[in-house]
Formats: sequence, structure tokens, C-alpha cells
Amino acid sequence: MATPPAPDRSAATWDTARRMPRWLPRAMVLAFVLAGVFELCNWAVYRLLGLFILVLVAFFVALAMEPAVDNLAARGLSRGLATGFVFVLLYACVAGFTAALGVLLVHTVSGVVNEFPRLIDEAVGWVNSTFHQDFTVAKLRKRLLEESDVISNYAQSAANHAWGLSYTVLGELGRFLTVALFSIYFTVYGPRMRRSMCSWLPTERQDMILRAWDLAIEKTGGYLYSRALLAVISALAHGLFLWALRIPNAIELGICFGVIASFVPIIGTYLAGLLPILVALTIHPIDAVWILIFVVVYQVFQDYVLQPRITAHSVDVNPAIALLAVMAGGALHGAVGALLAIPAVATLQAFLGLYVKRYEVAEDPRIDRVGKSPRRSRRGKDRAAPVSPEVGE
Repeated sequence: MATPPAPDRSAATWDTARRMPRWLPRAMVLAFVLAGVFELCNWAVYRLLGLFILVLVAFFVALAMEPAVDNLAARGLSRGLATGFVFVLLYACVAGFTAALGVLLVHTVSGVVNEFPRLIDEAVGWVNSTFHQDFTVAKLRKRLLEESDVISNYAQSAANHAWGLSYTVLGELGRFLTVALFSIYFTVYGPRMRRSMCSWLPTERQDMILRAWDLAIEKTGGYLYSRALLAVISALAHGLFLWALRIPNAIELGICFGVIASFVPIIGTYLAGLLPILVALTIHPIDAVWILIFVVVYQVFQDYVLQPRITAHSVDVNPAIALLAVMAGGALHGAVGALLAIPAVATLQAFLGLYVKRYEVAEDPRIDRVGKSPRRSRRGKDRAAPVSPEVGE
């Protein structure tokens, strides 16, 4: 009886190797699903990032207003009425300041435009007498007419950007209303939000959340109230100085200067100083120099004398960290983000100071780097060490 041929094991092994593993299709589908979910989340985060920042700004505004609302509520006023009163007062001040600033800008620009021919004549006369030139206004006008293409192109570009400017103004108004609505909501329902948040946590975790909330209220409110006090002092000082120089609208200019210089970080002082300097240039140009000197001197006095004393009990942040926080906040949300960056960093620093363990630092000359180097100090100690007397002497 003939034996059957043995099966070709090499061919079976080759077919098995070429066959797709059972887990591979599921893995490919899962990979495609995860990639789609990632792209969807990335798109959603990109779209909602602006709204998230607005909500965060509104939350910090609510934190700053909550002490005033709590004080009114403790005196018998309902929380809704107290919140309405505080925010109506706040936004009325903001609207009044914005209107006053707009009126001052219009008056200043109109004054500069009216005095522009005289300023040009005086500037040309000063250049001719100082540098021994023979410029005239007619020559400058002719040169401008020759460069009319540049002027017309600039005018056309400005006209093309008019709709873009209107869209920007409407967008900023919408952001302002969003922040206002959310800040009012966070303030009115602050106790309910804290109670709801604590209900999701065990008892030992609730104290941490409430303490962090209290720190945020303390640091944010203290920072903004300290800036408001600095703004009042700055407005009085600059208003009196401008009044002494007989600058028109001295009190209004002083108020605008105090608010802008105190609430716009880093560049606020320089922006606020432009308006009174322009006004002084249209009346008595030498007064612009005195205003510039006074602004610089007062800024140094505020940074090194007033501000450390006023903010000592509210915000204690390293200057380098504060500058970095302001730049990051400005990059995220402009002037409002820069304003709220320091209280946010101060809150985080205070919270970490409560729950991060710190250790006592041993005295070591290498820390302060004062005096001799450690190697030399050790040699000096070795040489100066007294020799113990021998036994029997």
C-alpha cells in the first residue's frame, strides 16, 4: 500500500505568514478613530480658546468684586442687588473714563491740527537757525506734492482698513459684554458654585479648594484695589502739576494719566504721558520737557517708595516673575490679560506656599558668596585652630 505524500509544511507556513493578524484591523480602526478625535479636540480647543480666556478674565473680575459684594450682603442687602450695585458703579466709572478720554483726545487732536502750521513754522525756523539751512514751508509743501503717490496710497490703505477697524471695534465690544455677563454671573452665584464644587470632593479635599478660592479673592482684590489707590495718588500729583503749569483740562488729564499709568502694565506710563505732552506742545513747548521730567521722576518715586508700601500686604511677587507674567498675559489677552497676570501668579505662589513643603536652609558661605571662598575659609580655619596641649604638660 502506497503511503500518502507528506504535506508541504513550507507552503502552509508561507500562507500563515502572509495572512493578516486578527488584531491588526482593530488596531488600524482604533488608530484612525484616535487620530480623528485628536483633530476634533484640537479644532475645538483652537475655536474655544478665546472664549475660555474671556471666562477666565471674567472669573478674576468676579474675584476682585466679591469682597465689596460680601460687605454689602453682610449689611442686609441681597446678593443680587449688591452685585448689581457694585457692577453698575464699576462699569459706570469705566464708561465715564472712556468718554472723558475720548473727549480729551478729540480736543487734543483738534488743538494740534489748529496749531500745526505755527508749529511747522517754528520748527523750520529752528532748523534753519541751528543747522544753517534755508528750508521753507513752500519747499516742504512742494516735496509733499511730489510724493503724492505715497500719500494717496496711504489714504487708500486707510480706507481699505476702515471696515477692518469697525469689525475690530465691534469684536472688542462683544468681548467686553461677554466678560461683563460672566463676571456678574460668577459673583452672584459664587456661593452656589463653591458649594457645588465641594460636593464633588471628599471632606479632606474641600478645605483645599475653599482655601485656594479665598487666596484668589484676597490676592486679586488686593492687587486691583492697590492699583486703584496708586491711580488716585498719581492723578492728584499729575493733575496738580499740570494745573501749576496752566495746562488746559489739567484735572482731566491728571485723572487719565493716573488710570492709564496704573492699570496698563509696563508701557502705561509712557502712553499716559503722550497726551499732556501733546497739549503742552501746542501752548508752550518748554512745558513738554518739564512734564516729561516730572513723569520720569514720579515713576521712579512710585516704583521704589509708594508701590512697595501699598502692595506689601496684597501682592508679593518677584519683579522678574511679575514682568514675565505680564508679558505672557499681554500675549494671551492684551491689556486685560497683562493686568490680571500678576494676581494670578500671586495666587498660585501663595497656594504653593501653603501646600509645598519647605526646608530650613543651613548657613553656608556659598549661598551669599560674601567674603572668602569656602576653600580659603577652610584653610584659614585649619591654620587658626588651636593645638590641643599634650597630656602631662
